[in-house]
Amino acid sequence: MTSDKFMKVYINGEIREIVGEVNLIELLKNFSLPHERVAVELNKEVVRKKDWENILVKDADKIEIVHFVGGG
Repeated sequence: MTSDKFMKVYINGEIREIVGEVNLIELLKNFSLPHERVAVELNKEVVRKKDWENILVKDADKIEIVHFVGGG
């Protein structure tokens, strides 16, 4: 169940507000960030993609999202 509680989280160093409980997948969707070819670090620990669904974002979490870019 989602609450109406506002939380502030840091995404790539910027403060962002979110409403209610969301997991990492929902967070990426809410900010229109791609799921493919990204890595997520939560509070200085890399989170495996298979665990994103089970990790709830909390107030004041620090999240770094890194996009992989191919080329040559």
